[in-house]
Amino acid sequence: MATTVPAFSYAPSFAIKPPHTDANASSFIPPSSLSHPSSFSPLRRRRFTRAPVVAALAPSKGTLGSIRKSLNDFMSLNYWVVRDYYRLVSSVNSFEAHIQKLSDEQLTAKTEEFRRRLGRGETLGDIQAEAFAVVREAAWRKLGMRHFDVQIIGGAVLHDGSIAEMKTGEGKTLVSTLAAYLNALTGEGVHVVTVNDYLAQRDSEWMGSVHRFLGLSVGLIQKGMNAAERRSNYRCDITYTNNSELGFDYLRDNLAGNREDLVMRWPKPFHFAIVDEVDSVLIDEGRNPLLISGEASKDAARYPVAAKVAELLVQGTHYNVELKNESVELTEEGIALAEMALETNDLWDENDPWARFVMNALKAKEFYRRDVEYIVRDGKALIINELTGRVEEKRRWSEGIHQAVEAKEGLKIQADSVVVAQITYQSLFKLYPKLSGMTGTAKTEEREFLKMFQMPVIEVPTNLPNIRKDLPIQAFATARGKWEQVRREVEYMFRQGRPILVGTTSVENSELLAGLLWEWNIPHNVLNARPKYAAREAEIVAQAGRKHAITISTNMAGRGTDIILGGNPKMLAREIIEDSVIHLLTQQVPNVELASETVSRQVLPKIKVGNSRFYILCNMNYSAKYVSKSEGRNWTYQKAKSLITEAIQFSLSYSFEELEELANEDSEFYPLGPTVALAYVSVLKDCEEHCLHEGSEVKRLGGLHVIGTSLHESRRIDNQLRGRAGRQGDPGSTRFMVSLQDEMFQKFNFDTEWAVRLISKITNDEDMPIEGDAIVKQLLGLQINAEKFFFSIRKSLVEFDEVLEVQRKHVYDLRQLILTGDDESCSQHIFQYMQAVVDEIVFSNINPMKHPCTWSLSKLLKEYMTIGGKLLHESFGGITDDSLLTSLEQLNDAGSIDIVNFSLPNLPTPPNAFRGIRRKSSSLRRWLVICSDDLIENGKYRTTSNLLRKYLGDFLIASYLNVVEESGYEDKYVKEIERAVLLKTLDCFWRDHLVNMNRLSSAVNIRSFGHRNPLEEYKIDGCRFFISMLSATRRLTVEALLQHWSSPMESLELS
Repeated sequence: MATTVPAFSYAPSFAIKPPHTDANASSFIPPSSLSHPSSFSPLRRRRFTRAPVVAALAPSKGTLGSIRKSLNDFMSLNYWVVRDYYRLVSSVNSFEAHIQKLSDEQLTAKTEEFRRRLGRGETLGDIQAEAFAVVREAAWRKLGMRHFDVQIIGGAVLHDGSIAEMKTGEGKTLVSTLAAYLNALTGEGVHVVTVNDYLAQRDSEWMGSVHRFLGLSVGLIQKGMNAAERRSNYRCDITYTNNSELGFDYLRDNLAGNREDLVMRWPKPFHFAIVDEVDSVLIDEGRNPLLISGEASKDAARYPVAAKVAELLVQGTHYNVELKNESVELTEEGIALAEMALETNDLWDENDPWARFVMNALKAKEFYRRDVEYIVRDGKALIINELTGRVEEKRRWSEGIHQAVEAKEGLKIQADSVVVAQITYQSLFKLYPKLSGMTGTAKTEEREFLKMFQMPVIEVPTNLPNIRKDLPIQAFATARGKWEQVRREVEYMFRQGRPILVGTTSVENSELLAGLLWEWNIPHNVLNARPKYAAREAEIVAQAGRKHAITISTNMAGRGTDIILGGNPKMLAREIIEDSVIHLLTQQVPNVELASETVSRQVLPKIKVGNSRFYILCNMNYSAKYVSKSEGRNWTYQKAKSLITEAIQFSLSYSFEELEELANEDSEFYPLGPTVALAYVSVLKDCEEHCLHEGSEVKRLGGLHVIGTSLHESRRIDNQLRGRAGRQGDPGSTRFMVSLQDEMFQKFNFDTEWAVRLISKITNDEDMPIEGDAIVKQLLGLQINAEKFFFSIRKSLVEFDEVLEVQRKHVYDLRQLILTGDDESCSQHIFQYMQAVVDEIVFSNINPMKHPCTWSLSKLLKEYMTIGGKLLHESFGGITDDSLLTSLEQLNDAGSIDIVNFSLPNLPTPPNAFRGIRRKSSSLRRWLVICSDDLIENGKYRTTSNLLRKYLGDFLIASYLNVVEESGYEDKYVKEIERAVLLKTLDCFWRDHLVNMNRLSSAVNIRSFGHRNPLEEYKIDGCRFFISMLSATRRLTVEALLQHWSSPMESLELS
């Protein structure tokens, strides 16, 4: 059977010679020289000429595939949903001619008109088409960008609370302005959530100009902002933020000690959110809950000792490893050796616990690899996000793992932490009444979005047809063969002049390939989590689409920024300005230089600057020299960079002629800012012309070529990498290469022996790539199994978190009610707590079905006086259980009762604290609640039981009010104390409850061995824990308040 080998599998005949190697051993023949028409015999020549006739008569495989795809599209639900949206598009287009005639002032006035219409009872649906037309026109006037019809569909999908799947380069950022503007008209706030600070800032400035033009306020939340800045930005009509800042602001607001510390829009902080890269936020980040921690344990000295013990233990002998679940298990030999090394008789001894430290040390040794899971910088172990490739400086692994990694690396051990607040992204975004999202890759996870968020995924058509070529996956038996083939393909494309993006799964792999290319003198750029590379991310991505550009990247290059063929003219113009000016202003040099940078720039086409613009550059240099001379050239590098950034922003507000005037004014003072802005605008024109020409040339060559060096744990992440090529109808191609030694196959214990046997049958060369439908089908099957595994993890996390979600909502709602409520509501909480504590004492000592003589009255009195302390001791110290029993018997025989001034016969009368209508009505409301609740069984003595509850509750509350009044403090101060005690007690017990729930979630899995459902066990025990937590919170709050006002100078300190 004849096999077709794609041209991309061959290196060119002009292969670069590696240093100190035999060129003949590695050179091979280009495809064109394998067969030539002149080498055919006459017979073969006739067959060769007849082949096209056969091809013309029968439909090709590609044609049949295209017909099948079109038919499937026509039959899909998505096709009909999109078709229905075109009615809205027609309506929007019908408004366009009228909207275009409006002046800027009239266009801005449309916002107030829409708000008036909403106020008169119209809905957002009534004004949607006209509002979209207004945003389209505003975007054209402010940005020079007009929404395509398919982008109108994308905006409608977002407004409907769905996920818009739009391919890379289709303008998702612009699409968000439609739904954001429409929903901001209600005045309840819209959150546009991105994946990092850079994108939030970029979008707030770029797209925010459209909203500001239309009269809306635009806010931005960034790392490092103080509470006042955050509060101001959250109160804007539209707020741009990233997912982690949003989550932590919510958690911090629910730890706030007073209402002035709140930053979000309480009592309704959430209204409508548009989540950019929604799959990354809700799925990829869904495995890692957001945690706010406080220092707890002081066992830092144990971690280095455990790390030394872990070095002694040998895998397979002393412990076994499960890669899939990242778990370790000590063998009998391992336990014995560890106990001997630590000089302990039992690793699990409660008084001297070593097991947790040893297990964490082993996990750090086996699963947490330097330059893969983390990097070491400035004496700290910093986590690398496995999905984005970025360093997350503020994130730490929990449960002692981070300390174990620090011990392994010999770093300073930071204290253990205890969770004080936590939430998953799934639970966070479920708080929005209306939620939407956009991404380039979500369809493969549609079932998960529907199941967990009730959000359908709508595929929005591309504006231009996608002509990218996705080449077959190539499989290799060994990693060495794969990396060598990657090198050959990079070399071949480089010689053609095509830009290349190589995606790797870790810092380690990106640097391995970089070293291989460096040996062959192939210029390239690296983009990974290391500071020297990450600092140049924007510059590297801007040049990734230029001719001859080679970019080796982790997933950092996969989100938020487009790779433009021919280069990004704005970034290139900025580079020219920086190269010209910075060295004149400062002697400092950045510590991010790359060994390959000089070579990379040498092979990229040079940008020619026109004579007139060269003159402007010279003027800028003269101004920079003057400033440098006058200020002693003592600028910092960062200050020089900031000057250029401000000048570029400045240039956006003025025309070229206005900038010339500003630069020429007072020329003797050398106005550096306007001069730099003028130079930037001038150079930008040359860069735009250059990039347009170079982009056309790159398109002619075939566009960007993307190489994936391993399958990820999800097809969606692979599709993200593929999506970097072929944006907006551009040409491009992709190729994935995998080896059977890749981490994914080892981690999941996938059976790859079948592939090894298949490869050995086809060829004896382990470096020979194998491709075909059978291989691809099997590999994708393994990938789908990995997806199912991670889905089960996320599903389990969400199911367990749903239990905590109900409890969290109850606690946080209660907390906000205490924090933001008025003084009266605070008092009512105190009274409810006191009555509830009394009820618990009564319920635990009585039985309404039996006569009071059988009740535990002595215990009831003792517990009641314990709660009140010396405040109740004076009144109830002489009361015996016999006197209480006599009083209850008399009460049971009584004909009528004055419930307003009620008191048990022959027992102390409550202090006269219920003076005034408000307090009397409060007492009556409590009595009605007591009568109507079902907390007590129906029985002969139910009424007697309820009256006992009322009497004891009234006495406790009245005694409290009386002692507060006698203290002589102002009412404002009293309420501050009450509010502080309520919050501090609640926070204290909620923190302990989170610790208990986290321990429970780990412990219940063992119960599956007893054929019990871990989730059901977690729900039952979690509910029991929560009820106990609330009871303890109420009891301690009441005790603390009574003790405080009984002895104001010896107030109880809660820990």
